[in-house]
Amino acid sequence: MTPLECGITVGGIPEGAISRKVGLIWEIPGKLHLVSTIERLKGEVERLVYSGDETGYTVCRIRVPGQYDLATVVGSLPGIQPGEQLDLEGHWFQNPKYGLQFQVSHYTSSLPATANAIRRYLGSNLVKGIGPVLAGRLVDRFEDDTLTVIENTPERLREVAGIGPNRVEHIQEAWEAQREIREVMLFLQGHGVSSSYATRIYKTYGQAAIKIVGDNPYRLAQDIRGIGFKTADKIAQEMGVDPLSPFRAEAALEHTLSELADEGHVYSPAEELIAACMKEIDLPEGLLLQAIDSLQGSGRIVRDGDAVYLHGYYVAERGVADGMKALLATRSESGLFDVNQAITLAQMEIGLTFSETQEKAVGLAVTEKVAVVTGGPGTGKTTILKAVLSIMESLGLQVVLAAPTGRAAKRLNEATGREAKTLHRLLDFRPGDGKFRQDQDNPLDADAVIVDETSMVDVLLMYHLLKAVPRRASLLLVGDVDQLPSVGPGNVLKDILDSGTVPSVLLEDIFRQGERSQIIEQAHRINQGMMPRWSNERSTDFFVATTGDPERAAELVVQICAERIPLKFGLNPITDVQVLCPMNRGSIGVTALNGLLQKALNPNGGTAVTRFGRTFFPGDRVIQTVNNYDKDVFNGDLGRVSEVRTNEGEITVAFDDGVVTYDFSELDELQLAYAISVHRSQGSEYPAVVIPVMTQHYPLLQRNLLYTAISRGRKLVVLVGSQKAIAIAVKNQKTGARHTGLSGRLGR
Repeated sequence: MTPLECGITVGGIPEGAISRKVGLIWEIPGKLHLVSTIERLKGEVERLVYSGDETGYTVCRIRVPGQYDLATVVGSLPGIQPGEQLDLEGHWFQNPKYGLQFQVSHYTSSLPATANAIRRYLGSNLVKGIGPVLAGRLVDRFEDDTLTVIENTPERLREVAGIGPNRVEHIQEAWEAQREIREVMLFLQGHGVSSSYATRIYKTYGQAAIKIVGDNPYRLAQDIRGIGFKTADKIAQEMGVDPLSPFRAEAALEHTLSELADEGHVYSPAEELIAACMKEIDLPEGLLLQAIDSLQGSGRIVRDGDAVYLHGYYVAERGVADGMKALLATRSESGLFDVNQAITLAQMEIGLTFSETQEKAVGLAVTEKVAVVTGGPGTGKTTILKAVLSIMESLGLQVVLAAPTGRAAKRLNEATGREAKTLHRLLDFRPGDGKFRQDQDNPLDADAVIVDETSMVDVLLMYHLLKAVPRRASLLLVGDVDQLPSVGPGNVLKDILDSGTVPSVLLEDIFRQGERSQIIEQAHRINQGMMPRWSNERSTDFFVATTGDPERAAELVVQICAERIPLKFGLNPITDVQVLCPMNRGSIGVTALNGLLQKALNPNGGTAVTRFGRTFFPGDRVIQTVNNYDKDVFNGDLGRVSEVRTNEGEITVAFDDGVVTYDFSELDELQLAYAISVHRSQGSEYPAVVIPVMTQHYPLLQRNLLYTAISRGRKLVVLVGSQKAIAIAVKNQKTGARHTGLSGRLGR
């Protein structure tokens, strides 16, 4: 019987690709070679090959009764030691480099029972104060009862030469600490918590984990990265928590507010919040109303009229409004120089003559305390930035440049020739405590702060920025208000413009237009609600491949990326071509296309690692999905996997600024990046973009999404899909209204 007949998928590889069976192993040419059904394995830990203290990832060799050779076991096995007895669940696989290994999915362990096993266990430096020599003497004296003596009658340890009262006390304390770790891990795994999450929980709560989780397992959703309400709810059910528990109702409401925040809402009307929560979670309305009162009483949510906020978003929205008003209320120093003369000199330095609108934009930027300059691609935003910098620097002002993402900051640096930082780095964000070091008590050393790609800035980040801008400084916000709003909650740039309280200029004239280039022209047509016009025979940089069949569209995307673009334009399909999808799900969404493109562009990747439902091979194009300041990599950074080190439980990724190492447990920070969502592409440009636009993308087919996607292409844009889907996107100007209160707060 083949793995497929057993219902097993072997890395998405068709049955015909399986060449032969070796025991329980099915070998697939050129790939990581799986595998069997879930099996059990019992044995004694002989030695540790690798153990990641922070992650729990372990490679060990175990002795299985009745087998001569030691078995290699890999997986999350935090804290295990030689001599322990393991009862494992998992599957066998054939690692191309290291051979046959057992991948653990779940395990339980028990203390060693025999003298030899106890000798290895204590000799592994598990218990501080007991090394291999002392472990031998203890076992010689107490034999199989050694661990019982340490646990129950530690005073008897003085029967062994060289152990005095102080050493007995130290051994007792170390043994107690280790025992508590084991108890916590066993408790968590006994309630369905995976070993990976159990490690995170113990690192967060320490010895209090059993009490905290036992009292209220829903705290896990608040405190532990990667554990949401659904996982916490499952653990709570395992523990027998009442489905009508107030803890469950409160956690459900916070979960729903967080889900709405993920959709961009800063708050939710109370009635909509209750309805959304009841739709997803079976709870009575009365209990949820009580939960709102309870959460408000504890300060975890705020009700402002009918609007219900998570506390942090309420503070942030009010803080942005108050910060803007405070800056606008301070006096500008523009009367100290001749603005018109300064603009004339800036034009001479740059070598361009400004339009009337551009002159107005530069004038506002250098004279107002807060100003907004917005416009689409090719309208001269970079030219204005250069002029503003020239004038401010000629006046001796200290100017700082920033953007929301690493790639956007890099583009700003390249465009201006000045240092530009991500907003998080500018504000000195510390991931350890989640705080920004630059704030109202430690403001930025700046006379002017310029932020590019402001449409990407959410309400929380704008709040922290405004806290750090000193009152003497001016603030210039630059961006394209017609692009997609921030991934995080809020619609800050649009709300500021809609309030009518901040001086602003809209740039509409197109200046950056290469010979016969259609990318910018088509982007502006779409933004104005008109269908793009193209001629695949005459165009040099904008093409459309039409099909209404999703399967054919997926084939075309792969063919265009892997064959047509490299052949016609000489671009590298992995480093120069980016597929941008409206959605993550679906047969022509991010996930599906990444699988197809991975096989087409990196077919012989070698040793792989699969974590969090994602498989990575050496050579794969990947994207960082969160800011990681410890590793100096940021959301949106693109790199390539350079090595997968199975025995060490880590991979290395080469980014533009260096090589970064990830433990396997950290791979939820990475995704394949042959295809990414349009949202994730904001602030970036690519030599070539390929954009599938199909009717199956209907929920997200919006004008600003298509406009944003097309404007990401620098040299080449290819749309793949149906004219009907393109028309739906062009006509749909409903951008999914977000519940925000900033515009009203600024206008009060």
